[in-house]
Amino acid sequence: MTDTDSIVEAEIARHYRRNFLANVLDIAIFMGGYSFVSTTSMLPLFVSRFTSAPLIIGLVAAIPAVGSLLPQIFTARLVERLPRKKPFVAYTSLMSERLGIIIMALVVWLAGGLGASLTLALFLLGLTWHAVGTGILTTAWQEMIAKIIPVRARGRFFGLAFFGGAALGLLAAASATIILARYPFPTNFAICFTFTAVGAIISWFFLMATREPPRHDPRPPTSARQYWRNLLVLVQEDKNYRRYLLSRIGWAFGSMGSGFIAVYAARRFGLPDQAAGTFTTILVASQMVANLALGELADRRGHKVTLELSVLAILAAMLLAFIGATPLWFYVSFAFLGIGLAGNSLSSLAITMEFSTPESRPTYIGLANTTAGAAATIAPLVAGWVAGWAGYPVLFAVSLVASVATFFFMRRGIREPRHKNP
Repeated sequence: MTDTDSIVEAEIARHYRRNFLANVLDIAIFMGGYSFVSTTSMLPLFVSRFTSAPLIIGLVAAIPAVGSLLPQIFTARLVERLPRKKPFVAYTSLMSERLGIIIMALVVWLAGGLGASLTLALFLLGLTWHAVGTGILTTAWQEMIAKIIPVRARGRFFGLAFFGGAALGLLAAASATIILARYPFPTNFAICFTFTAVGAIISWFFLMATREPPRHDPRPPTSARQYWRNLLVLVQEDKNYRRYLLSRIGWAFGSMGSGFIAVYAARRFGLPDQAAGTFTTILVASQMVANLALGELADRRGHKVTLELSVLAILAAMLLAFIGATPLWFYVSFAFLGIGLAGNSLSSLAITMEFSTPESRPTYIGLANTTAGAAATIAPLVAGWVAGWAGYPVLFAVSLVASVATFFFMRRGIREPRHKNP
């Protein structure tokens, strides 16, 4: 088949409903399973059973962020030349992203016989394998989604997918609370990781149901050296995109205290393990509601406004964690944290697709995510250092200040790309 633009668009339109449903289910089921081991509540508490070092606990937040974001610009040049992105996404997802989850589940099951140091090392290795696999495939996955889901429906698409993931995640978090209370450590955590692995495998089959027509890049191939030169020119000339990249750095430092809220609350008030499940339930419930509302808002008003609202929600979460006098304050903090994470996840994925033409879109996606990953490399480590040096309240205060600065920078410095490039 000749993959002219008209034929490609006709194929995309023909398979639109199938692709919409299949990928909503892929995202929702994967997210639902992942809610058994939330990176902002479950993972920090699990690791804290093996070490009290804030820097090590900070790695639990740093590894997923760095691994899933930092490699993306290095795969963008390859992705631009692939007529179809799905084969690359499907293989990498199975052999790294999902395999890493299975490795973590096995390590937790064997934790009793491995010893604390070996368990921690192997667990972090599995987490890294999972995160790096996510980073390698994400640029291709986002480009595949941008290709098969039109711009007018992306807010609704991500909103429904994340709503479904949050709905399943709510059930998962409630189940995790019961599991953590009923079974001893580490069996309780091992069961939760097993459910996460099962969800990851099931979701992969929905990913495989995607129908993606080929589209060749009409531009002549460029050398790696020329590609990196062009990248520098892009950042220099596209002022609006450059400011968006800076806002991604601000987000990383504004939210860097989020991975420590559950640990601080548990230690300060002597909360039991099942408190992690309660925190996760609140987190996922607020994400579920926020995804539907923010998805519709984004389709109507653009994704810039939802990103601004997500920063305000993180600001509120940090403020409540800073001034919280009882566990109730921290439950409310997790509610705002869920809203912030929902808006950021939904719109940071979608807005990057709107800055460029389809041919250059993988580069724009990869550079934005790698920039966020570079910031995410540093921010959790800075957070761990601040928490160890000055305490968790100071960490929350620093995150609060960074969130305020990021909000005003986005509000005044960035134009909605949908309006700039209709």
